[in-house]
Amino acid sequence: MKATAIIVAAGSGTRLGFDVPKAFVELGGNALLWYSLRTIGAVAAIEEAVITVPPAMESRARSQVHAAGLEIPVKITPGGAERQDSVRIALGMTSVEAELVVVHDAARPFATPAMFAATLAAAERVGGAIAATPLADTLKRVGEVAGHRGDKDRSIIATVAREGLWQAQTPQAFRRGLLMRAHERAALDSTVATDDADLVERLGATVAVVDGSTLNFKITTAADLRLAELLAANPIR
Repeated sequence: MKATAIIVAAGSGTRLGFDVPKAFVELGGNALLWYSLRTIGAVAAIEEAVITVPPAMESRARSQVHAAGLEIPVKITPGGAERQDSVRIALGMTSVEAELVVVHDAARPFATPAMFAATLAAAERVGGAIAATPLADTLKRVGEVAGHRGDKDRSIIATVAREGLWQAQTPQAFRRGLLMRAHERAALDSTVATDDADLVERLGATVAVVDGSTLNFKITTAADLRLAELLAANPIR
């Protein structure tokens, strides 16, 4: 099946403390966006890409496309106010010939071609699929309680069983028509979700889970970027 990749690269990245948008922060001498572009170029099923970027960053994104040696058609557009808006905008620009769409955050530079291929294959079978990892840490539900002096302290309310809980990542792949219906319904219902799988689930559709990796983490803070720098300099084979 023909697939289009949507690369979400419109975030500001203010928590990283840089004066450039997150996707254009350098990691190992390359912009974060470059890593995702290089990866999708190695996935045979992906025949087109749509990249969402902050306003006025289109030419800079185009330079990353060239630097990554991406040879498929690429469309670049300003993103929306929120991630969900950016995906909806990009989805409207995908080719009608694309049967599958795979969505990936540029802030996850260590996703592999195998992850993209696995989510696309599963989406072809059942309609949708995400990369994810099983939770390893003990989860605590926390709330505020009044202290002896009237101040507020955080306190454990309950321990949440982690069995069956997975941490969602990107890439996330879906049949194009299904994802479009999910976003159309979300717009009509004013539904806000943090990932596309949530919107598809609300339609009652099946979303499979394929193996992600703890290395496929999202760069959000300066500490995340430092860890990514160490990994980029010393890749795990």
